[in-house]
Amino acid sequence: MASELEPEVQGLDRSLLECSAEETAGKWLQATDLTREVNQHLAHYVPKIYCRGPNPFPQKEDMLAHQVLLGPMEWYLCGEDPELGFSKLEQTNKPSHLCGRVFKVGEPTYSCRDCAVDPTCVLCMECFLGSIHRDHRYRMTTSGGGGFCDCGDTEAWKEGPYCQKHELNTSEIEEEEDPLVHLSEDVIARTYNIFAIMFRYAVEILTWEKESELPPDLEMVEKSDTYYCMLFNDEVHTYEQVIYTLQKAVNCTQKEAIGFATTVDRDGRRSVRYGDFQYCEQAKSVIVRNTSRQTKPLKVQVMHSSIVAHQNFGLKLLSWLGSIIGYSDGLRRILCQVGLQEGPNGENSSLVDRLMLSDSKLWKGARSVYHQLFMSSLLMDLKYKKLFAVRFAKNYERLQSDYVTDDHDREFSIADLSVQIFTVPSLARMLITEENLMTIIIKTFMDHLRHRDAQGRFQFERYTALQAFKFRRVQSLILDLKYVLISKPTEWSDDLRQKFLEGFDAFLELLKCMQGMDPVTRQVGQHIEMEPEWEAAFTLQMKLTHVISMMQDWCALDEKVLIEAYKKCLAVLTQCHGGFTDGEQPVTLSICGHSVETIRYCVSKEKVSIHLPVSRLLAGLHVLVSKSEVAYKFPELLPLSELSPPMLIEHPLRCLVLCAQVHAGMWRRNGFSLVNQIYYYHNVKCRREMFDKDIVMLQTGVSMMDPNHFLMIMLSRFELHQIFSTPDYGKKISSETTHKDLVQQNNTLIEEMLYLIIMLVGERFSPGVGQVNATDEIKREIIHQLSIKPMAHSELVKSLPEDVSTCILRKENYGNPSLPTSLENKETGMESVIEAVAHFKKPGLTGRGMYELKPECAKEFNLYFYHFSRAEQSKAEEAQRKLKRQNKEDTALPPPVLPPFCPLFASLVNILQSDVMLLIMRTVLQWTVEHNGHVWSESMLQRVLHLIGMALQEEKQHLENVMEEHVVTFTFTQKISKPGEAPNNSPSILAMLETLQNAPYLEVHKDMIKWILKTFNAIKKIRESSSTSPVAETEGTIMEESSRDKDKAERKRKAEIARLRREKIMAQMSEMQRHFIDENKELFQQTLELDASISAVLDNSPMVSDMTRTALGPAQTPVPEQRQFVTCILCQEEQEVKVESRAMVLAAFVQRSTVLSKNRSKFIQDPEKYDPLFMHPDLSCGTHTGSCGHIMHAHCWQRYFDSVQAKEQRRQQRLRLHTSYDVENGEFLCPLCECLSNTVIPLLLPPRNIFNSRFLFSDQPNLTQWIRTISQQIKALQVLRKEDNTPNTALSKNLENVDELQLPEGFRPDFHPKNPYSESIKEMLTTFGTATYKVGLKVHPNEEDPRVPIMCWGSCAYTIQSIERILNDEDKPLFSPLPCRLDDCLRSLTRFAAAHWTVASLSVVQGHFCKLFASLVPGDNHGDLPCILDIDMFHLLVGLVLAFPALQCQDFSGISLGTGDLHIFHLVTMAHIIQILLTSCTEENGMDQENASGEEELAVLALYKTLHQYTGSALKEMHSGWHLLRNVRAGIMPFLRCSALFFHYLNGVPSPPEIQASGTSHFEHLCNYLSLPNNFICLFQENKEIMKLLIESWCHNIEVKRYLEGERDAISYPRESNKLIDLPEDYSSLINQASNFSCPKSGGDKSRAPTLCLVCGTLLCSQSYCCQTELEGEDVGACTAHTYSCGSGVGIFLRVRECQVLFLAGKTKGCFYSPPYLDDYGETDQGLRRGNPLHLCRERFKKIQKLWHQHSITEEIGHAQEANQTLVGIDWQHL
Repeated sequence: MASELEPEVQGLDRSLLECSAEETAGKWLQATDLTREVNQHLAHYVPKIYCRGPNPFPQKEDMLAHQVLLGPMEWYLCGEDPELGFSKLEQTNKPSHLCGRVFKVGEPTYSCRDCAVDPTCVLCMECFLGSIHRDHRYRMTTSGGGGFCDCGDTEAWKEGPYCQKHELNTSEIEEEEDPLVHLSEDVIARTYNIFAIMFRYAVEILTWEKESELPPDLEMVEKSDTYYCMLFNDEVHTYEQVIYTLQKAVNCTQKEAIGFATTVDRDGRRSVRYGDFQYCEQAKSVIVRNTSRQTKPLKVQVMHSSIVAHQNFGLKLLSWLGSIIGYSDGLRRILCQVGLQEGPNGENSSLVDRLMLSDSKLWKGARSVYHQLFMSSLLMDLKYKKLFAVRFAKNYERLQSDYVTDDHDREFSIADLSVQIFTVPSLARMLITEENLMTIIIKTFMDHLRHRDAQGRFQFERYTALQAFKFRRVQSLILDLKYVLISKPTEWSDDLRQKFLEGFDAFLELLKCMQGMDPVTRQVGQHIEMEPEWEAAFTLQMKLTHVISMMQDWCALDEKVLIEAYKKCLAVLTQCHGGFTDGEQPVTLSICGHSVETIRYCVSKEKVSIHLPVSRLLAGLHVLVSKSEVAYKFPELLPLSELSPPMLIEHPLRCLVLCAQVHAGMWRRNGFSLVNQIYYYHNVKCRREMFDKDIVMLQTGVSMMDPNHFLMIMLSRFELHQIFSTPDYGKKISSETTHKDLVQQNNTLIEEMLYLIIMLVGERFSPGVGQVNATDEIKREIIHQLSIKPMAHSELVKSLPEDVSTCILRKENYGNPSLPTSLENKETGMESVIEAVAHFKKPGLTGRGMYELKPECAKEFNLYFYHFSRAEQSKAEEAQRKLKRQNKEDTALPPPVLPPFCPLFASLVNILQSDVMLLIMRTVLQWTVEHNGHVWSESMLQRVLHLIGMALQEEKQHLENVMEEHVVTFTFTQKISKPGEAPNNSPSILAMLETLQNAPYLEVHKDMIKWILKTFNAIKKIRESSSTSPVAETEGTIMEESSRDKDKAERKRKAEIARLRREKIMAQMSEMQRHFIDENKELFQQTLELDASISAVLDNSPMVSDMTRTALGPAQTPVPEQRQFVTCILCQEEQEVKVESRAMVLAAFVQRSTVLSKNRSKFIQDPEKYDPLFMHPDLSCGTHTGSCGHIMHAHCWQRYFDSVQAKEQRRQQRLRLHTSYDVENGEFLCPLCECLSNTVIPLLLPPRNIFNSRFLFSDQPNLTQWIRTISQQIKALQVLRKEDNTPNTALSKNLENVDELQLPEGFRPDFHPKNPYSESIKEMLTTFGTATYKVGLKVHPNEEDPRVPIMCWGSCAYTIQSIERILNDEDKPLFSPLPCRLDDCLRSLTRFAAAHWTVASLSVVQGHFCKLFASLVPGDNHGDLPCILDIDMFHLLVGLVLAFPALQCQDFSGISLGTGDLHIFHLVTMAHIIQILLTSCTEENGMDQENASGEEELAVLALYKTLHQYTGSALKEMHSGWHLLRNVRAGIMPFLRCSALFFHYLNGVPSPPEIQASGTSHFEHLCNYLSLPNNFICLFQENKEIMKLLIESWCHNIEVKRYLEGERDAISYPRESNKLIDLPEDYSSLINQASNFSCPKSGGDKSRAPTLCLVCGTLLCSQSYCCQTELEGEDVGACTAHTYSCGSGVGIFLRVRECQVLFLAGKTKGCFYSPPYLDDYGETDQGLRRGNPLHLCRERFKKIQKLWHQHSITEEIGHAQEANQTLVGIDWQHL
């Protein structure tokens, strides 16, 4: 496409390039009708520049537009070269003290909990770092885009409104000076002209609705016939739907369709086809047809290309205006004037109004451009911000209605600017008083909820999807109301009072529509058919909760307002109760000689509703009246005498009875909707304005009426009046066998009613009900939460009601559902309260920091705390009793001492000593004394005891605080001492308690009854001491004393018996144990042998003396044969490991690894042809083998694996879920520990003993002789090899060669050794070898491939190297006791690698040996071998040692295997020393410590000089032997440690005890163990001649020369251990780094999910279409693709926005892991929900690093996926 366009573009460039900006501007200055001139210019040039073809060229378009279109405007505006003009303007301009930076998506924003006026006040990173708030309690979040930085806004911050940068600009702020004074007259005039024309043009064209013609003044003369098919974004269709539709409609590839969809999503629209009208119309119809099935179709328009061109330029213009006004406040002021100037058409005709009102018709891109312009102009100019706010408020209703039907989310709507305007206190006040904003918002809200029932209440039944959608949208109005109320007024003007009360009226209207909505009726007989809709009503309630609280806060600030509001609320409540007596006949109740009139109403038969917002608001206001003492100051103003208590309590009481009946199971047939409503009613989100207020309302009622009357109404509502007014109810029930369920039901109702009375008397911690303050309330909540169990800070915060101020969203967090829900404002002082009542315990490596209740707070515990759910109550009771038992106290949980009530509620306590209450108590106690099964329950008794306790505490308080001459009217003690009334003379309550004290069936309550009697006596003493009147001594006390002594003795006797019994049992048990061990001695021996790693057992065995131990060579310490018995985990059969027995195997996991890699960019181009024989020292990719150490029979494993495979095939027919293991790749879970495995390692005896059984000669050759012998043998082999490969014709020649070829003495190349292993072991050797080969090279399995043995040796070497690194990094000694599984794995792996040659082709292994050997001892025909710098010596050592037996088995000259090992080891060690000397580049320090005098130092220097000479003096001169020696020792140490591990596991020689100790470097011990001379330079001196030749040949390699001349790099030694990247201490710097990261593919677009690779530090754009790449034929996300290049399939990432660590392995495996960042409370914050400052926890980061070093990432993922099935469903490959 592009090629066709090129000539056209070039042709068009000329006419455009000749257009000079200066000349055009000059023309405009002369023009009489400027508007026409400019329009003509635009009409001519815009279509030429923008959108000439199907593909826009943004760079070219921008360049031309700037030159031809914007250039002239800039010239015109400045009157000179814009470069000069604008810089002049900038100099005269005073920089603004406001920051105003508009946030991008994902940018970090900061708020200060201490200083922000409300949580919507935020700072950008730069301002935050320069402000005082960084040392306060800040919180950070990531922005959703939109919003701007409030730095410099004095209304937003209590202190520190400026950062250092903006503070400089505040010094000379004069009061509201006019910014235009800095501009010259003609600049003002010109600016005004051009702004007016351009702004009008942009608004005109953007709001233009015709598709094929332009506004008349922009029409062109010659109009082309080209159209665009424009596709618009909406929030209904998914990415997938759009991509699929586009592929059909415009025949594009999937990649192109993804590109289109991404642009549509980002900019809001995109042309998908270019051509004539017909061509575009056809695409449009396909798109509409394809997307209109379920939803409304995608919006598509066919638009004329010139319209699109003008619209694109219109957007460019708006951005240009935004940047121009940045130069000067004067220009900004002019733009604001132009925008807000009324047009000719009167109301709403200004440009700003026109844009706002057509907001919902614009596409996403256009909206965001003009919103940004508004923010940078109108909202940054304080004068015009006010004017704009007024326009916004005037249009509020229309804007909101537009938003409700808009197809875009809130963040793209102009309605969203409300948060920028309404949260400014001064603006909010002004809008309330001048524009009556509160009333407007509430009225608009009510208008949108039109569904009402006959009583005018809201009705949400059978809500359609569309209505639900609308309802969600309408909720944003409540948010606006919150913003308006968020900052409370300090001064009240009469205007404000009047307007607030008008708003309050409107609000009451709203609540009135909610009073009694969604009523329920009890289902009897059959279950309800359809669950009624209940969520909408509760959503409304939840959203309004905070507004209701804020309304009360406003009322509390002004007494006049409070009194008026109280009256209004009462009037509305009376209206709601208007139909109070309809159909509800009056009825008279009487009990205990009291009678009361009430109405006949039965909760279980009539309608009842849980929504009573008007009653609850009145309750709230009543508490405020009490708290502010208005009631005593102006009693005449308050209608308290008119209150009818029965009316007030009626509905709340019904609601509480409903809860009790639901709990008693009477409403089971009403389904879940009711259960959920009850749940939310008590839930922390709603209870503040629901349940809590109902309790307050009842308290209000009780405090105003006779408590007896109240209790009678309550009994009647609970439907229990009958039971308590019939004497002998208990006996009747027991005599009749009544329905058990009914009795159970009544018992529960009685319990619930008693609980309610406890709450009414005990809940006095709201300021205004009791004499307490807000801190006491929170303190009590916290104490009760922590008495359930210790809690983390976030749990604690969740369990407390959100503080009102928190629920306001931050300015850019608009609709974000994950709201910050912490107690934000300092007033609550939650932190200090927590400190006062709890200790903080720091977290360990996992888990989180916990708060534990201080023991001294336990006395404030109230078992019947009203916010406990039932489960919490029983947990708390359990926990508290347990504590008391631990502290050896009695287990009574008496009611705590309570604060006094406020005067308005003071009479409430009398309910405890009212006649009806005493009757209830006496009745329950009597039932308990009679102890007949059905009627009473323990909970009932427990509650009565609690109530008696409360009454006693109350009386005690009264007596202690009594004033002189005052009579205490609370005489509970006297009333409970009196026996019952005449007819049946029941005993007194006190007497019954004494009877119950010794009842055997009340063991649990004994302590409580005791406490009550004790308290009773204490009160009596106080009364006696205060009053002289003698009180008759009751016989009770004496009885109590004697019974107490008896009790003590009894208890002591029981304890003694119990102790003796325990001792006897213990003695028996230990006796049995001893017998068992004696009988099963052998068993114990074996298990010990197996458990301890073999080396440890050997240390204790007498056969190995403590002389120095040597691991290899002819002098190797002899190791006695060890018999090994193991048990199969599958069949539990035990078997000895032998050469000829069936194979036993270990489950193992082989994986490619780059953990040790020094060069991650290397990539095997063609694995089929790659030769892995030599490992490069950069270890770019190795093969690691790990095992969980569980042993099975080979055949058992085979059976198990087959069953796993079969199961997997069956699964395929059903549904293919990703399991945590991939059977097709041979993966399975270990049957015992479910550890991920993909192969098995055979268990073997030490293979060297098997091969080395031949006779030994005493004299073994030295190194030089040995090398010569081996070289001859190799030569002979090569000749024979050639002979095998030559065709027969050349036979005669070869025969002569064979004659010439002298076979070395004792060498029999035709000899093939017999394989000692059984078939099953051979099969397993092959199995594991093939698996290693397949995984390590990523090729198809092929057991014949010559590379199999190489991969096996490589895996052995790499695994040992990685273990050595781990031990080294953790500073553990080399042979510290390794974990059993590691030890088993290394032993099996080394033995396997040593035995594998027996199943490979002998000639192949010999060939490998020859090549490996030739890399050190050059032969004739190996030309292409790597140079000494490019060979990892340890891999070379392992390869040579393990391949050597293949050669040695044909050598009958008596050279032992050990000799070979020793010489190979010495040779490789020397090569490594040369490697180190060549690459050691440490500078010499001047400090030449202990001059080079020592023998070793001199030897090293001499060696270095030799090297210097051989490399042709390219090597740097060095004079310090001490330095060289230090370098060599440090460099060779890892090699020696690896070798020690290797030979230890190969030959089984136990390690010397010295190396097992930690601390010292063990250099000498290692040398002894490996039979190296301590001064290892001796090696060179002992074998002078041959080493000279070898060193010379090594140094002459061309690569060595290139390295020394600086043309290439080489690895230097010791290699540093790889670490994960360094993470910053403070998490916010990571967020900031990520917010600057833009997606590498979609042209500077910010990445949505920036993800950091912790291995190499690359930032990736994860989880997005734009960065998907193709990997092995599948589309994968950026992270998955990165794991293949960086970690050979395994990756560790940090998802920066979520603060989550992500582990990936392959395409189908992944899991989330807890991040290494913790807040001050020791908790992680995944998803950054809480926003507390996070700091790096080094220990946790080390733990992640350790998982990586140990190659346990894949295993970790496996365990996580097994434990959590939801992880399996995630498409990890798209991340």
